[in-house]
Amino acid sequence: MKNSVYTLCGMCTVRCPIRVESDNNSITWIEGNMHLLNGALCARGTAGRALIKDQQRPQQPLIREGERGEGKWRTATWDETLDYVGNKLKEIQKKYGRESVVVSSRGGPWQNMYKTFCHAIGSPNYTNHDDTCGRNTHHASLSINGVGRKGFQYDIKNSKHLVLFGRNTFDALRIPENRQILDMLDNGGRMTYVDVRQTKTSNKASRFFLVRPGTDYALLLGMLHQIIKDGVYDNDFVAKWVTGFSELCDFVQQYTPAWAAKECGVKEESIKEFIQEISEDRPNVIFHPGWMLSRYRDSFYASRAIHIINALMGSIEQKGGLLIPRGPGDCGKKGPRSLDCPKPDIERADGCGTRHNQYDKGPGLQHLTLEALRTGKPYPLKAWIAMRHDLFTSMPDPERQKDLLKQCELLVSIDVHYSEFGWYSDVILPHSTFLERDNHIVVQKGPKPRLARRKKVIDPVFDTKPGWEIFKELAERLGAGEYFPYNSIEDLWNWQLEPTGYTVNDFDKKGFISLTENPIPPQPDKLEGKFKTPTGKIEIISSVLTKAGLESLQPYETPDAPPEGKFRLVFGRCAVHTHSHTQNNPLLNDMMPYNYVSINTIKADSMGIKDGDWVDVTGDDGYSGTLPAHVTEYIHPEAVFMIHGFGRQVPKQTRTYQKGASDQRLMAGLLDKRDEAGGGLNLCESFVSIRRSENPPEL
Repeated sequence: MKNSVYTLCGMCTVRCPIRVESDNNSITWIEGNMHLLNGALCARGTAGRALIKDQQRPQQPLIREGERGEGKWRTATWDETLDYVGNKLKEIQKKYGRESVVVSSRGGPWQNMYKTFCHAIGSPNYTNHDDTCGRNTHHASLSINGVGRKGFQYDIKNSKHLVLFGRNTFDALRIPENRQILDMLDNGGRMTYVDVRQTKTSNKASRFFLVRPGTDYALLLGMLHQIIKDGVYDNDFVAKWVTGFSELCDFVQQYTPAWAAKECGVKEESIKEFIQEISEDRPNVIFHPGWMLSRYRDSFYASRAIHIINALMGSIEQKGGLLIPRGPGDCGKKGPRSLDCPKPDIERADGCGTRHNQYDKGPGLQHLTLEALRTGKPYPLKAWIAMRHDLFTSMPDPERQKDLLKQCELLVSIDVHYSEFGWYSDVILPHSTFLERDNHIVVQKGPKPRLARRKKVIDPVFDTKPGWEIFKELAERLGAGEYFPYNSIEDLWNWQLEPTGYTVNDFDKKGFISLTENPIPPQPDKLEGKFKTPTGKIEIISSVLTKAGLESLQPYETPDAPPEGKFRLVFGRCAVHTHSHTQNNPLLNDMMPYNYVSINTIKADSMGIKDGDWVDVTGDDGYSGTLPAHVTEYIHPEAVFMIHGFGRQVPKQTRTYQKGASDQRLMAGLLDKRDEAGGGLNLCESFVSIRRSENPPEL
């Protein structure tokens, strides 16, 4: 039977709206939703169909029989496996306390379900991957604006100048954002890009600063100096909405463009020309504050500087600037219900919000949760449930993580794929692919807010289940079923929509429900109450940081140069793969079976390395990966670059097993290295050596 369904892609975290055709429970066509994306879709989205019959993903529940990581499993029914997990959790909570359980996920719009489950069974310890992604940016925004990183959206299409620091958006391939950028450029807008290497995004930029790794903050301080010196800021906005400006003026006085140029390896005149450009373009200017800013030891302060510049530009609630996200209430509508449970009145194991007052409680920080495993303080942690979350590929030192997780008596992986954490766990609960599962309804905020849902296209091919069913059944076994008031996805949808006046049938026409016919325009005269700081204003000198004994304006420190014969390791994305999730996808693996290491031409020549040569990349702890060299003059000589997610250690994934190199295994010692004020891990603070390989792989 032929069918056409509107749903949401699940091949990366963008979750593009798509339309999918099927015939006799087989996918025949996938395209971007014509009403929002005009049919556009990336290679990853198209490759989603290859997941369906892939024999190298979990096909039924598995319970470990051998040692952890040994790969010996027995298959089991869902009832047996869920009973096993439920009984183990009961035993653990009875012995060690209800708070002894951790639930983690990748985050995203459906994470309130996982958080609800965690709280409903009595634990405050829900966490996600954000310590390796946007926590520095989130805390930077909180400290300045009183709202987190999602407290602003970006009107890129109408901007006159977009400034990106390492945000390689055309390799991250966020299609809706990319289309906005292309429209902006077509309309005569400018884009400035800053990075240690040339990328697809820099290739489209009007101006490109190739900087020394670890010097983003220096460049921003030089920009702030010149903005203030030239007076190219919105004096009225600053006077009304910004506190601490005089302290900022004093602080940046020493950080001249000449100093920044020398520190970063760029031209002083280029910095001054750039400031002249933004003076012409403001207030329709966006300095993007970053997304994945778990990089350098001062990335939190770099993100703070970006937020400060946006305030100086007066670009908040301006066309082509930063917009406060609109939701149902802004349209005079009621939003859908969300699953929820009061958070237990117990200190988080990671200390966020208590021992670490500068950090948002929210999902806390997963690396500090691991630290609690080591110390047993403030209480023991004995179970970890990871929902589509691979700790070992998202954080440094996976072998050290395994040592810490020996403290746990139960490790559960809920995932579509065999994650490395899943391969080490005690139980694998196979999650249905995004084409085989429904998700609950979510609000997508913006100038035209809408309701969205993921609707399954086909029935599961293997013995897998969707998350809403897995968590419902586990909650029932643990006496917390009341917080999951449904018996089917239709029950859940109807319960959610009851206050809104809409029905599930209203999604059928376009795949979403638009809450307003026309975009809600910027409202620069209605900012009262929008900044949730103690003063109600944008705080350059943060009350929260001051209370925590931390600097709001941290003096710059020159980054360490690589030791002789070594390079600073930086990593990132490519348009073909998503983090560590798609390397074993049959179609995408054909396109890119290995990652590569980019190295500067002069450095490569000095070591006798040519483009395409196989090289060994070795970290301080002795781990070494073999991969091809990409020799280019467009990367800073101090740095080498790798695409994340390779060097995988799951034998079941034969297409990618031990192919390429694992950047997180090269990050020796970085599991303990975080930005004290921002909380994010310092993932680009390790050094590696490179040499031509004596044992290249046989292809």
